[in-house]
Amino acid sequence: MTSTESQSGGRPGGPSARGAVLRVLTPGGAPGPAVPLEVARTARERGRGLLGRDTVRGALLLSPASAVHTLGMRFAIDVAFLDREWRVRSVRTMRPGRLGLPRPWARHVLEAEAGAMTRWGLAPGARITVEDAGSGGNGEAAGSAGSDEHARG
Repeated sequence: MTSTESQSGGRPGGPSARGAVLRVLTPGGAPGPAVPLEVARTARERGRGLLGRDTVRGALLLSPASAVHTLGMRFAIDVAFLDREWRVRSVRTMRPGRLGLPRPWARHVLEAEAGAMTRWGLAPGARITVEDAGSGGNGEAAGSAGSDEHARG
C-alpha cells in the first residue's frame, strides 16, 4: 500500500510513510493538531486494515482505496473517503460486521476509531496534509507536490 506525499516530497510508499502525522486543514488553510498516522503500503496491509485490533492510535490511511468493510472488526470506526486532491468527500461511522459500498470517485480512505474524526474537525470539504512526524507542521497539502501515480480506484 502507499502513503501520501509529505513535506520531504516522498512518493507513496517511501520512507516518509513511517512516523507520519495527519493534519486537518482549517477553512482558512491553517493546519490543525497532529494526529499519528499509520499507512498501509501493500495490498495485504490494506486488506488487513484494522482487523484483529482492539483500538487504533490516530488513523490508518489506505491508498489507493475506494471501499472498506468492517467484517471481523472489534469496534466501530469512522471512515473518510478522499478524492485525488486529498479533499474529504464523505465521512461515515461503520459498526462491526458491515460491508461498505465502493465510491468510484474515492482515491484514498482514512480509518479511525468512531468519533475521532469529529474531534479532529474532519468533515466533507476539509483537506488533509500528511507530514513526517518531526516536520513541525510545515508540510504541504498531501498530493500537491506532484502528480498522482495511480488511476482512480
